[in-house]
Amino acid sequence: MPALCRECLTPFDAGTRCPACRSPRVLSHPELFELSIAHMDCDAFYASVEKRDNPDLRDKPVIVGGAHRGVVSTCCYLARIKGVRSAMPMFQALKLCPEAVVVKPRGAHYAAVSRQIRALMDELTPVIEPLSLDEAFLDLTGTVRLHHAPPAVTLARLLKRMETELGLTGSIGLSHNKFLAKIASDLDKPRGFSVIGRADTAAFLKGKPVRMIWGVGLATQTTLEAAGIRTFDDLMRWDRKDLTARFGSIGDRLWHLARGEDFRRVNPNEPMRSISAETTFDEDTADRDLLDGHIWRLAERVADRAKAKDLAGRTVTLKLKRADFTAITRRHTLREPTQTADRIYHQAAELMAQVKEPGPFRLIGVGISDLSDDRAADLTGDLLDPQAARRAGAEKATDAIRAKFGKDAIVKGRALR
Repeated sequence: MPALCRECLTPFDAGTRCPACRSPRVLSHPELFELSIAHMDCDAFYASVEKRDNPDLRDKPVIVGGAHRGVVSTCCYLARIKGVRSAMPMFQALKLCPEAVVVKPRGAHYAAVSRQIRALMDELTPVIEPLSLDEAFLDLTGTVRLHHAPPAVTLARLLKRMETELGLTGSIGLSHNKFLAKIASDLDKPRGFSVIGRADTAAFLKGKPVRMIWGVGLATQTTLEAAGIRTFDDLMRWDRKDLTARFGSIGDRLWHLARGEDFRRVNPNEPMRSISAETTFDEDTADRDLLDGHIWRLAERVADRAKAKDLAGRTVTLKLKRADFTAITRRHTLREPTQTADRIYHQAAELMAQVKEPGPFRLIGVGISDLSDDRAADLTGDLLDPQAARRAGAEKATDAIRAKFGKDAIVKGRALR
């Protein structure tokens, strides 16, 4: 059976240790050197960057997020062992892990590090489809002659370069399509490398819960469970026409995914249609002050991503989900595109003020769409708000200061709510 040493990158026949360096970090699979669709996901990216930049944090649980009334953006694996999770209220996270060190997010810095990782991936293949700052699909079909090695070896080399050159770790999922590659990348975190081949696809999916499907959130999961669908086995019992009649185009896609089929190509030119961020609460809340604090933090996250990609959006969207998973969506189209957290926040807060329903709500999200490059962003400001242009200028100055001195150099008071 084909095998690969993840330490010295020596390919060899099956064995429990590498014949060259005797390392036990051996990856083996019958289709190891035949598969070429991969998903790379950095391990606890924000927290890993903070630990790399501050060695004093190396052996400590680290939470990246807001203040006491904020939420967890992400956390390291030491904190996850204690039960801390993304989007968890900070007070609850600190109850579970009181010894944790809380670090405020540095969006612009994470974007810069993301570009360094992307540069390493660009050396492997031009067919890269980024999903976020810390994950991307890669198609290495036809790259054997270029790199004088099969894709599995090239990908293992990428992970080693990330560790040695950037001080960060990632996990790879390798398969024959995007759906399975994304699942595989989460099977052996951190520093993982998992393979799902064509021959073992059916056996792998058998009995697995449908919540493994990327994009199947709690609302979709609840809908599927109402139809008696909890596992891939349940999906396999449905006729394709019946699934499509019941769930529309999603039903047809589920029919294919139940069989491990995904015909989507890795598309490096996939246009970004929107940029959004959302938070799911552990406990439903109707506290408008708390919700307003979340709107600001979400606006900052959206703005950071927009600035990192040199994009701006004309339409601002606010999303809320009730306790019964039904959604409320409000949108407003601006006169010109924006990428500033200030303007996104003020528009989303105005949309929130228009929501008369008292709640409680289980989720809140903020986003921008109708994207364009940032050259036309925030040129004239809001004619109804004379101070908007001044605040936009202040935000740009703040971005420059944070880029030089760190995210904590300037913190807005509303970010502490």
